[in-house]
Amino acid sequence: MTRFSLEDESVFVVIGSGAAGGTLSNELARKGHKVVCLEAGPRLTLSDIVNDEAVMFDKLTWLDKRMATGKPNPQFPVWGCKTVGGTTMHWTGACPRLEPTEMRARSTYGELRDTTLVDWPITPEELAPWYDKAEIRMGVTGKHGMPFLPAGNNFKVLAAGARKCGYIDIDTHNMAINSISRDGRPPCQQLGFCTSGCAISAKWSTLYTEIPQAEKTGHFELRPESMATSISLSEAGRVNGVTYLSGGKTHTQKATGVAVAGNVVETTRLLLNTRSARFPHGLANNSGLVGRNYMRHFTIQVIGVMPGKVHFNRQTHLAGVVRDERPHRPERGFVGGFLISTVPFSPEILAKHLLPGGWGRDLTSVLDKYDQLAGLLMTGEDPPQLSNAITLHDTERDANGLPVPVVHYEDHPNTMAMKTYAWKQGRKIYEALGAEQVIEMGDDIPATHNMGTARMGHDPKASVCNPFGQTHDVDNLFISDGSLFPTSGGCNPTLTIVALVLRQAEHINGRIHTGRL
Repeated sequence: MTRFSLEDESVFVVIGSGAAGGTLSNELARKGHKVVCLEAGPRLTLSDIVNDEAVMFDKLTWLDKRMATGKPNPQFPVWGCKTVGGTTMHWTGACPRLEPTEMRARSTYGELRDTTLVDWPITPEELAPWYDKAEIRMGVTGKHGMPFLPAGNNFKVLAAGARKCGYIDIDTHNMAINSISRDGRPPCQQLGFCTSGCAISAKWSTLYTEIPQAEKTGHFELRPESMATSISLSEAGRVNGVTYLSGGKTHTQKATGVAVAGNVVETTRLLLNTRSARFPHGLANNSGLVGRNYMRHFTIQVIGVMPGKVHFNRQTHLAGVVRDERPHRPERGFVGGFLISTVPFSPEILAKHLLPGGWGRDLTSVLDKYDQLAGLLMTGEDPPQLSNAITLHDTERDANGLPVPVVHYEDHPNTMAMKTYAWKQGRKIYEALGAEQVIEMGDDIPATHNMGTARMGHDPKASVCNPFGQTHDVDNLFISDGSLFPTSGGCNPTLTIVALVLRQAEHINGRIHTGRL
């Protein structure tokens, strides 16, 4: 196994091993560059993964102390992972592309009060070939000859009800879950509850795709259970090392460049916690925008108690999609749009979120018919607001002695209007099939799609990074995760993150070869 010295100044350090960090590490290592990847969590094996949400929650979830103000759960505002593979262990595998209109949000929607809507600094045409590369890399179904996944009962119910409501753009979704044997991994066996991890490795996760591939190059070292705490600067203002905690000790890895891919909250915390005379308000924060413009898609659910058996847990988590509400149609009373997907819930999650605080017959009458339940999830666009932000608490510290991140989020009126409309549409889908009961579930589940706190753009005063994720203030410091997003779009962000990272890796490679890094 490759090992690099802490004193090796030629190493490129990547912080985080998820969709962004794991993919970037592999790309750079395959191009012959020395890479050290620091991951705060442990490295699991397939034998550690079981199809049990309660067991896997403790194994995968980032449970270090966090706080929140505004709408989110004050103790658990964000649902991320602390393990090798990051949230690619927890994600559902859904891989829709951003729509061109979503990348041109300011031009498309016009001025939206109390938002910081902008157009992306990358055009849809520039991003398209990188989407192709990402889809091929991840084995996305319905793309590049990869067959769609088979239809399960939960999808069949959704599709039938949606067609009765006039929807037509319906299929089993573009998923980074093998529909056939591929890349040495088997096809999906429809085990359900993909958010617990995939015990057979059919779902794309950097734990068993990008990370092992990088290790085979001989240019890569993974350091699990290594919590980055700060980034050091040279007198010339360039990053030259990363300090991290491992085994109860503090270490510093010297570096020629650094990419931060900590999944928004940890990316923000690391930058804000790295203060110096040059950057008194946080690293690469001359704009004052690190942590600002935090976005999180709304995720609301509808459960239908159907007249027959469904067994909605016996298929992939997001087993199908309706796209008809995705386009921008302001006559609905809001800008942007949303996706309608299938979703299952375990009895435990239903008990916690179906009727929070409820008990008695209202709850048990639904749980008694668990095999008759169908479920759908609506994921909608969230406009950026300067006031929605991640900051550091002045006095509270976590178990590592680091300032506790504070997540502040409030729904924009546009989001509230979209949610109200979406709930009605979801209800209609199940009522069209004669559902015995329809329950609208709130979006109190912690955020999993986190974006925007280090947005990219051309103007250093209005953005943190350039279109390649290179920070305006420090030319050998890069941001690689969803923090880069200027706007959220109305779909799952992982495919876009991977596409941006593949593009970023080529940029970094070019800079190294020309001596500009």
